Amino acid sequence: MPDSGPAPGSVPAIDLSPVLAGVPGAAAEAGRAIDRACRETGFLTIVGHGVPLSLIQETRRQANAFFDLPRPEKARIARAAPAFNRGWGAVGEESLAKTLGAAAPPDYKEYLSIGPVDTSDDPYFHRPEAFPHFAANRWPDAPDGLRPAFTAYFRAMERLAADLMELFAVALDLPPGFFADKIDRQCGSLRVINYPAQTDGPEDGQLRAGAHTDYGSLTILHAEDRPGGLQVRQPDGGWIDVRPTPDSFVVNIGDLMAMWTNDRWVSTLHRVGNPPRADAAASRRLSLVFFHQPNYDALIECLPSCRAPNEPPRHPPITSGAHRLRKLNRANDY
Repeated sequence: MPDSGPAPGSVPAIDLSPVLAGVPGAAAEAGRAIDRACRETGFLTIVGHGVPLSLIQETRRQANAFFDLPRPEKARIARAAPAFNRGWGAVGEESLAKTLGAAAPPDYKEYLSIGPVDTSDDPYFHRPEAFPHFAANRWPDAPDGLRPAFTAYFRAMERLAADLMELFAVALDLPPGFFADKIDRQCGSLRVINYPAQTDGPEDGQLRAGAHTDYGSLTILHAEDRPGGLQVRQPDGGWIDVRPTPDSFVVNIGDLMAMWTNDRWVSTLHRVGNPPRADAAASRRLSLVFFHQPNYDALIECLPSCRAPNEPPRHPPITSGAHRLRKLNRANDY
């Protein structure tokens, strides 16, 4: 069950297995732990989540095989435009720090992104405002097993994100299904990120991923515990390293959840740091990152349970899709 609270400078861990097993009172207890974590750090780790380790390992294996391909092979599915979050992005194409207005070098990473894998002929997925949120995925010719592995992993993350959003509703004193009609056509993405070994060294001020906040409702990360990893900004301005385990996911809330909660929950600044120079030659790192994004036309405005009667909303209403496009364009403004 949820722990008794994080130690200073740590990310709390929550066991979801009693919730998924339907243990009485487990959802309410998990909701309290989630609320505490989201108020204090905006980050938590989860275990007992029900995602098979074999699926995680196979997705990682296929991803590593793709990133091992020669650059020209990967470039066959290069993304077509900054807001077109599909396909391969090379090292140096993006600067996440620029999403917050910072002047920063591009990030030292490459990635492969896909979007929803279960669309239909429903006009919702094809009208003009649906683009690029439901743009077609770009699949590589090799390795052969990548598409089925990524598809299965995306579906597993959608299910897990829906479970978490239901617990978010409990944590915020809302009906358990409050978010259901706002995420039933979620337009998030799976971004698999390769942080290459830094044999040549980064340029001045360059990080594997610059300091940023995430765009959507929540992010689910599976990462490796290797030098040069995720760091979370603390209220005192310091940074703490997040040390993942193979059976856990790191979860953090994004901008839209902070807006929905009137900043009761914090969309916390985080980054991916560089490895120590002594470890740089063996510092390759792979992350599986699922960015959950509410329906593109979902209106994000202050929830009634998240402000006092005379307290004004801190953020103007905005649709999920409009916010996402704004952040994507800033990240790729080169």
